[in-house]
Order: sequence, then structure tokens, then C-alpha cells
Amino acid sequence: MRYVKPLSAIGFDADDTLWQNEQFFRLTEERFASFLADYAEKEHLTQRLLEAERRNLQLYGFGIKGFTLSMIETAIEVTEGRAPAHVIQKILDAGREMLNHPVETLPEVRETLERLAGSYRMIMITKGDLFDQERKLAQSGLGEFFDAVEIVSNKDAATYERVFARYGDGPAHAMMVGNSLKSDIVPAIAAGSWGIYIPHDLTWALEHAEEPIGAPRFRRLGRISELIDLVSEIVS
Repeated sequence: MRYVKPLSAIGFDADDTLWQNEQFFRLTEERFASFLADYAEKEHLTQRLLEAERRNLQLYGFGIKGFTLSMIETAIEVTEGRAPAHVIQKILDAGREMLNHPVETLPEVRETLERLAGSYRMIMITKGDLFDQERKLAQSGLGEFFDAVEIVSNKDAATYERVFARYGDGPAHAMMVGNSLKSDIVPAIAAGSWGIYIPHDLTWALEHAEEPIGAPRFRRLGRISELIDLVSEIVS
């Protein structure tokens, strides 16, 4: 019978786990509010934009392109169909700038991945637009550390069961590392994996969830480099 290690595969979220992401959405939201300052207050615009994003997730998915379309939709709504063409152009330009923004890798990420690569099957598991996520991975220079990359439309327990069965020895012998409790941690634990939560200073409102404090396979870390000692503890 083949020996199966306690931990054979490690999944990593990408946005705000490996590199900065949410801060660029927040900055663009600020610009969006300035574009429409003559039509609505910032707080109202922010709430209307979030409502549009929530409505559109099933249509556009996660990522900058869907965000840009939701900004345009919100602009049309709050101006009652009178949004000037120059405002729509500014929104399109802002979305394009986001898609062209250089990737900013988070501290200690490269060193941590380098320590773990080779000993475990490393999988990047991320939501978002295919082209944009592929661009960010290429620009980050982190691709060499991963055995597989899964860009998915949604992250639920079935996703983790499928991915960890394909690239590892199943979810019971896998770990998911990420900053989103809703997408990275709770469903990974539900699938039978370890869920390692590394909070980011900024988290999108639609990714909030309660910490599964009582779950035996839940851990919260302050920084990604702490993953090295945690992995050693789990496999020892």
C-alpha cells in the first residue's frame, strides 16, 4: 500500500495573499466617486456600486472587467441615464489602468514559497478573469514555485475536493492558504482540508465571513512566513 503523507498538497490564493489587489479596487472606487461627485454622495455611490457588483457576480464573475462594467451600470443608474460620455470614458480608462498596473508581491511570499516548493505539490487556486490572473502570475515571477494553477469561477467545497484530488492525495491531505474566510478558508475546511487564514488589511465586503474558530483544522497566522513552522508541526 502506498504511504500517503499527512500533508502532500498546499493551495494558495493569489489576490491579497501572494500580491496586492484590493487596494487598487479601493483607489479606483475613490476615483469613481470623484467622477460622479455632481450626482451623488460618495457613501451612496459606494453602496450602489456594491449592490451592482453583487447582482452581477453571476453574469460577469470576479475581477476588474466585471468591476468596470458594474461602475458603468452604477453611473447610468445614479444619473438616471444621463451619465455624460466623458464620465463613461473616465471609468473605462480607470479599469484599463487597473489591468495594466504592475504586480506588487506581498512581503515574505517569495521566500516562503521557495522553502515549501519541492517538498509539497504547490497549487495556486484563484478566482478572477483568466487573462488578468495569468498576467499577474507571469509578472510576479512566482510561477516557478507552482506545480499547477487553477483559475476558477467560484471557490466552494466541491472546488477544493476536485482540485486536491487532481493534484494531491485528496483534501484530507491538503491545506488551503488565503486571506478570504468566505472563499479560501470555510469551504476548504468543509471539504476536509486545513484552512490557513492570513488576514489582509483590506478585504472586499462580499468576501466577509465568520472565523470557524471551533474547527480543528483552522489556523490564523499573522504573516505568511509563519506557514513554514505550521507545516512542520502538521507533518511531524
